[in-house]
Amino acid sequence: RFMRLPCRHIRAERGFTLLEIMVVVAIIAIMSTVVVVSLVGRVDEAKVSRATSDIQSLVSALQLYKMDNGHYPSTQQGLEALMTRPSGNPPAPNWKPYVSKLPTDPWNEPYQYLSPGQRGDFDVYSMGGDGKPGGEGAGADIGNW
Repeated sequence: RFMRLPCRHIRAERGFTLLEIMVVVAIIAIMSTVVVVSLVGRVDEAKVSRATSDIQSLVSALQLYKMDNGHYPSTQQGLEALMTRPSGNPPAPNWKPYVSKLPTDPWNEPYQYLSPGQRGDFDVYSMGGDGKPGGEGAGADIGNW
């Protein structure tokens, strides 16, 4: 006599179908796009904010320079006069270091300086993301005016 074992239904394990995988990939792509688009605007805002902060620091250093020396550095002496004793005119009899390092703008360009400025005693500015005078949005000039 043979003993019968109970019949067990063997279910085949199924993997994911191609359609299911494509749906998941599409959802991930859509979510990634939304995240990237929302972050791009924030990066530009952060760069403008950093440039504004750098410019305010340079303005403060220039004001200290004027209090010590009676005038702002000339355009030719530039912002370097805040870091190393300037030569030429006007002289800086009471010069001292006002910054340890000159920052570059968030687009890795040096900040621009004019004295006298077009909008006041001096202008300190960045030409923004486009690197050209004027511009709009992230490419707009950012200055102490």
